[in-house]
Amino acid sequence: MNDDVNYKNNPLHGISLKNLLIEMVDHYGFEILFAYLNIHCFKTNPSIESSVKFLKKTDWAREKVEAFYMYEYKSLPRASSTQFNIPPRDRIVPSHQKPGEPAKLSIEDAEKRRLERAKKAAEFKSGGYGKRSGSSQQHSPRKHSDKPRVSSRSDSASTSSNPWGNWEK
Repeated sequence: MNDDVNYKNNPLHGISLKNLLIEMVDHYGFEILFAYLNIHCFKTNPSIESSVKFLKKTDWAREKVEAFYMYEYKSLPRASSTQFNIPPRDRIVPSHQKPGEPAKLSIEDAEKRRLERAKKAAEFKSGGYGKRSGSSQQHSPRKHSDKPRVSSRSDSASTSSNPWGNWEK
């Protein structure tokens, strides 16, 4: 397939990063962009030029801004599981999906979303997120004997020059 067929429906096709930022800053402002994206180039002395410079050097931030443009500003449905791991500029948007009006965003909504993400992250770190409910068996740490295992191999891995050589199988 050629590029016209693959990318013609992607709102990022043919738009520069600078023009994308100008559109979003004119509509939302830097404060909303920082609240939703948590990228500090939108908070500390924000300008289009400095933001473009940072985003061109930082792939993860550029992809985050481009995804925000597609799914919040252009109100497209979220990417499918097959398209999710592809950078936003390379995603193929089905021809039946048309960009809509920009989402109505507020600082309060951004704070609610941030708190929800923080709660999920805390649950994940504590081990409560994604735990199997029917599993009562916990993995116990491996019990070590008082004596280190001695390798039966006579190569250099089990010599005193390699402190881990005694633990190899």
